[in-house]
Amino acid sequence: MDMAPEQILSQEEKDILQEIMNIAFGRASADLAEVIDIYVELSVPFVQTIRAVDLPAYITAELRNHEMISVVEQGYLGRFRGMALLVFPAGAGRELFSLLGDGGDVSSNGLSMAVMEKETLMEVGNILIGACVGKVAELLDDLVTYSPPRITVEEHSGNAVGADLFEQGSMATVMRTVFSFQNRDINGYFFLINSSESFQWLKKALYLFLEKYA
Repeated sequence: MDMAPEQILSQEEKDILQEIMNIAFGRASADLAEVIDIYVELSVPFVQTIRAVDLPAYITAELRNHEMISVVEQGYLGRFRGMALLVFPAGAGRELFSLLGDGGDVSSNGLSMAVMEKETLMEVGNILIGACVGKVAELLDDLVTYSPPRITVEEHSGNAVGADLFEQGSMATVMRTVFSFQNRDINGYFFLINSSESFQWLKKALYLFLEKYA
């Protein structure tokens, strides 16, 4: 089924959204450096409009170099609305815990390393998603709220996204970037999957942004 023109972003609209993401992610990285004392580097974002039914295959293809992953998933709700996915390769939880932990003995507080890794991934994911989504929404003159984050640890990459993430007949605007922690061998993928419910609002908001800052 072909996509109607009103269901897709034009190249100009993609360029505007990409610029907004560049600005937002740059600001978010600076904020994150103050919170966790580590600079997060984000690649140039890629923007694409695809059918919701094709989301699982698309994300699986993006993650083809990673067999096992951990995923932090969090919904955001406003006029700008959708789902954020932060994808870490296997073993990232342990690396992040050693990087951000206080150096104490894990066994002394009764928690296993697996639990501490999960909590660390959740904390970092919550901070990174909140900072990036919040800055994008701010530039689009919107304010979003968030659902509680969910985490899946050490899952096969083919199961990263469920087929029921959005209604199967709808479209989704996917914004993808690769992130890494400066001077550390930790990286992953960040997906913003904007739902079709906010599609027409998003198109208008992009041009309002252009008029305001051009």
